Amino acid sequence: MAGKKQYNGDLDFFERKLGRVMERLGVEKYQWDWSQSRAGATCWVEMRYGASAYRFENSSRKSSECGRGLIYASDLLASIVYSLEGLARAVEQGIFTLDMLLVGVPALPAAHDLEPCFVALGFSERPTSVEEVKRQFNRLAKVTHPDMGGDGKAFAALSDNYQACLELVKEGGER
Repeated sequence: MAGKKQYNGDLDFFERKLGRVMERLGVEKYQWDWSQSRAGATCWVEMRYGASAYRFENSSRKSSECGRGLIYASDLLASIVYSLEGLARAVEQGIFTLDMLLVGVPALPAAHDLEPCFVALGFSERPTSVEEVKRQFNRLAKVTHPDMGGDGKAFAALSDNYQACLELVKEGGER
């Protein structure tokens, strides 16, 4: 059984199906990904529902441990999509609400919101020093400054965000 494709359809097919299932569940924000290595394949789907985020994950190792033997990323995604579709069916039939079904599912840790000025400067997490902010500003200023062929409005916005970042980093204290 191991080594054979279990589900008909490729990743694109199951991505489209996932979109339809999320719509049925009333989930607007979700993402998914997969990876393949010598150790096997893994696949996950993360969704935001209410104030929490949830992650459904499958791997060829987990699949092997439960006797399924799924080795293809599309099969792993299919198993997650079909599981979520079962949840959607139970909600649509009025058997459960999605809140009831997610009670036992551990939520992902809350994401830390990053201030917009840091995002505008290209940071994915809050910088720890004024020097970091200055280096990033200088790197971006080289391409946005009007003397370097950039746009004046873009440079002004960059400068405003730079000042806001500096203030926030100074308020928070350099670590």
